[in-house]
Amino acid sequence: MHNHNLHSEGYDFEVLIANSPELADFVFRNTYGKDSIDFADPKAVKALNTALLKLYYGIDYWEFPEAHLCPPIPGRVEYIHLLYDLLKSSGLEKGNRVLDIGTGATCIYPLLGQAEYDWHFMASDIDEEALKNAQQIIKKNGLESIIELRHQRQTQQILTGILDGSERITAAMCNPPFYKNEAEALQNTQRKLKGLGKATQNPVRNFSGTAKELWYPGGEKAFLHNYLYQSSLFNTNCYWYTSLVSKKEHIKSMRSSLNKLGATQFKVLELSLGNKISRVVAWSFLTAKQQKNWTTN
Repeated sequence: MHNHNLHSEGYDFEVLIANSPELADFVFRNTYGKDSIDFADPKAVKALNTALLKLYYGIDYWEFPEAHLCPPIPGRVEYIHLLYDLLKSSGLEKGNRVLDIGTGATCIYPLLGQAEYDWHFMASDIDEEALKNAQQIIKKNGLESIIELRHQRQTQQILTGILDGSERITAAMCNPPFYKNEAEALQNTQRKLKGLGKATQNPVRNFSGTAKELWYPGGEKAFLHNYLYQSSLFNTNCYWYTSLVSKKEHIKSMRSSLNKLGATQFKVLELSLGNKISRVVAWSFLTAKQQKNWTTN
């Protein structure tokens, strides 16, 4: 994990429960003699992540419908820290405005980004009900001047309809839908539950998730290449475009497409969480002169 990640040493359940007593109902002593929760239980997972947000990030209100994806805080904040390193390496440490593509009902990346680095956010989603819930979270935590929500009304668009030609953002970030349909998502859930010793014929996703959050026609690869193309249409509006990429085999085709689209930089940043290795891909279309002008201004 990143050296800024507050969760690299695991969870201090005693401190978490002292700050969020409701978590106690889900904590038990495991076979190794350590406190834990049932990570196959969506309610336990939500209680843990709510407690983490309250204790470490000052988020006192974080409610959302159970059907929506419950993001694991350690992994989400790891992306934030990797993005910070990328911006810092480009001389972009202050005054940053970030676009979160597909922010969801939990608005998790903007909450973490503003807490850790005081970034301002524009956050988009195609799900209007999810945005209404996100707005409630923003309002109750007093973040209306920090986080702006925008509704993407065109389901096949990502940046078009969200950015206009004159806007500038320091970076864009995205956690794309992983699956091409519901069947593929359920198969993956079965594999996860089997790994947790909870295999069942009627799987319940331990992190939940709606259709709009989890799948996209053509799957992750189709979404990513749509995103790449649309980023080229706004090539001077953003310094760094980024995205999580779950499947390593997509990297080669992304690099090839971006070369054709005129990208000037392409980076693959490793995202490590325990034994799980993922990656953030970052790209820019700015020339050296444009980059210098951006940081100077």
